[in-house]
This record gives sequence, C-alpha cells and structure tokens, in this order.
Amino acid sequence: VVGAVLAGGRNYGRGVRSRVRLQLEFVSANPTGPLHVGHGRGAAYGASLASLLAFAGYDVTREYYVNDAGRQMDILAVSTWLRYLELFGELLPFPPNAYQGGYVREMAEQIRQAHGERYVHPAEAVLACVPETDDIEARLDGLILAGKDLLGEDWNYVHAHALNEQLADCRADLEEFGVHFDVWFSERSLYETGMVARAVEKLEQAGQIYVQDGAKWFHSTRFGDEKDRVVQRDNGLYTYFASDIAYHLNKFERGFDKVIDVWGADHHGYIPRVKGALAASGADAGKLDVTLVQFVSLFRDGQKASMSTRSGEYVTLRQLREEVGNDACRFFYMLRKQDQALDFDLDLAKSQSNDNPVYYVQYAHARICSVLAQWEGDEATLARADLSPLAHEREFALCARLAEFPELIQAAARDNAPHALAFYLKDLAGDFHGWYNAERVLVDDPATRDARLALALATRQVLQNGLSLLGVSQPVSM
Repeated sequence: VVGAVLAGGRNYGRGVRSRVRLQLEFVSANPTGPLHVGHGRGAAYGASLASLLAFAGYDVTREYYVNDAGRQMDILAVSTWLRYLELFGELLPFPPNAYQGGYVREMAEQIRQAHGERYVHPAEAVLACVPETDDIEARLDGLILAGKDLLGEDWNYVHAHALNEQLADCRADLEEFGVHFDVWFSERSLYETGMVARAVEKLEQAGQIYVQDGAKWFHSTRFGDEKDRVVQRDNGLYTYFASDIAYHLNKFERGFDKVIDVWGADHHGYIPRVKGALAASGADAGKLDVTLVQFVSLFRDGQKASMSTRSGEYVTLRQLREEVGNDACRFFYMLRKQDQALDFDLDLAKSQSNDNPVYYVQYAHARICSVLAQWEGDEATLARADLSPLAHEREFALCARLAEFPELIQAAARDNAPHALAFYLKDLAGDFHGWYNAERVLVDDPATRDARLALALATRQVLQNGLSLLGVSQPVSM
C-alpha cells in the first residue's frame, strides 16, 4: 500500500480516463445580489463534486446558467433606477418586494456619477404610469413598465449595468472561493437564437401542448407532475419553464453523455416537469441527474442569522469567508450529505482545536511536514525503504485506510457524494494522530525510522490528494 501511494503520488486514487462527457451545472443563482451562505453550500458542493468526478476519470464541464432574462432582472433594474431617482430628490415609495440591499444604492450612485441626470424623470410622471392597487406585485410590475416606457432605449443601459455589476461580483466571489466554471451560459441567448421557440414547437409537434385561455400548456401531468404547466402566456411571452426546457435540450444537443444539475431543495417539485419535458421532446431524460442541496442555517454566538435577498438582511458568502476563511467554509459545507439541512457553527469553524474537523485534518498534514523537516533527509529515498519494520496494529490500520482511497473515489463519484471524502479524511487524520501519539517516528534505528517516515509520507500524499479535491489547502505548519 505504501509503495503504491508513493509511486502514484498526486495521481494515487485517480480513475482510468473515461470517454464519458459530463456536464455539471451548479450555483446558477440569479445575479440580483451578492451570493449568500446558502449559495456557498451549492458552490462548495458543486466544485468538490466536479473535481471528484474529474479525478475519477470523467470528462467534466463546469457550467453556470446565468438568469439574465425575465422578471427578477427587471426588478433589480427598477430597484436601481428608483434609488437613482432618490439621489435627485425624486422620491417614490420604495416597494417592499424590490431589492433593498446597500449594493442597489451603490449601483445607483455609479450611474449618477457616469451619466448625471440623464435617466431622471419626475416622480409624478412615474406614479402616473403605475396602477392604483393593493397588490404589491402588480404595483412592482407597474413600476417596471413605467421604467421601460419613460426610459425607452435607456432602460437597456440601466438593466445591463445592474446585471453586469452583480454578475461580476458573483464571478469574483466564486473565484476567490476557489470555484471555477468552464462555461457561463446566458439564458437570454436561448431567446435570441430562437431555441425557446423551437423547444415549444418540438413539444407541439409531439402532441404534448394544448391551448387554454389563449395560453399554451404542456401536458406535464402525463409525466408525473402534479399539474400541467404554461410554456407560453396568452400575451405571447414564454415562461421561465419554457426557457428551462430549451436549456436542457441544448445540453444534450452539445453532446454530453450525462448531465447533473445541482438545485436548491426548494426546487424539488421542478424535477418531474423538466424530465417530463425532455422525455416528451424525444430526449433521454435518464441522462439527467438532479441533486438537491438543502438549506444552511448559520449560527453565530448561539444565534441563528436570518437571510433574505430582497431585504438585504442576509449573510453573504464573502462575509462568511472573511470571518472563518475559505478552508473552513469549503470543508464545513461538506460535513453533511448535501440533501440534509446544515447548521454551520461559526465558533467551531474558527476554533484551533481537535474539535474543529478542518483543523484536525490539516494539522495531520502539518505534523507530517514537521517530522519530515526535522529528519532533513531526501524524501525520494523513502520510496525504496524496507517496510518490514511496520508491524504494529496501528500501522496496519493506517495502511488499510490508505488502501481504501481509490475505491472511495469511485464510490463517491458514482453517488455524487463528495461529503464521503470529507468523512474519509477525518478518519484518516484520526488514524494518523492515533499512530503518531503512540509511536515515535524519528527513532534511532534507521530501518524503523525510514519505514515509519515512508508511512507518514504516504499519509501526507493521500491527505493532499483528498483535501485538494475539496478545495482545502494543505498547510506545512500550524
């Protein structure tokens, strides 16, 4: 086992390269505000799963679906415009269901500095376009229409500025978190290229669409959904579901053999309708695997922090990273299976103790580095060490744990379960600490010393391989 680990090095546990092309779409949060700690769990899970699948041998494409079309982006745009009007004394009642975070005011100030009064319209003119109603959603839609009517072509600038600012912030946040994407796919492109219209047409040709009250409905109940779904409204506008159908058909048109979507747990009911639409369109819905990520509850000083994107009263992923560090974030997110709710304990994540799982695992790596530094020998020579002195029960147990790593990689990849790797690393660190505390490594006998150093070096290698897949650093001292 030790020989195999040292010979394999960074590739120990790596699977045979497969021809299976796999697309993994994750995060895909609406670019309407900073990412919060819930998005962070999906990001950590998706990034770890992608690395795991690639290490297991799959050809993995990491993709982010940018929701740059539709009502939510219009709400962000009108929220920014209303804050912009406030800067010039044009005060309107700010909708409670608009985006209220400080970042909206910042974008309004950016527009003021760049373009001055160009987009100013009197508050009276805006209110004249908004219907009198107690329905807050209808009033918000009225404000959006007012913005589009009064601004004309300039609406596109306000909309694009808000989108680009938030998308750039999202990208930077994820990059800093060690989460990278190969493709950023625009929802808007589905409309501009006619893919949404073609998707609905394909369903019509398959006899899976009917018209009721002027709208086009998909026979979703035929495929296990609780009710049929509108794909095109009576005003001719396509629904979000229609663009989702087009997007998933496009995934298979790009030649992926398998597609994995990582969604929030609140999208559970969406699965049968998407798979049903794929099947109805003639695609192999069995190639789509949807993994649900449960919610995160963040605890600070024993108090649960609330999160709400619209109100701005939420803890961002960036704030969490700044408080506990990337390593704790990435590892703690993996401490429960993704479909189980997670209580994130900030106090534990920041503690430097063996009760902190990420500290415990990283400390095992640092300990080994320290021993090797004290030895001051050539690590390459340890691959030729006589390992017969390794005869204690703890040493056999540690070797057995190292031997599990390749099989664990394949099993975790098969089950979309990177949390299994985090559990394994905790067990491996425990085995090492137990052995290290029971046996001296740098003993006087050269044969015993070298054999134990070789075992320690093999353990460090597996710790490195595993932690790197989870996006966690491997410190040489702590």
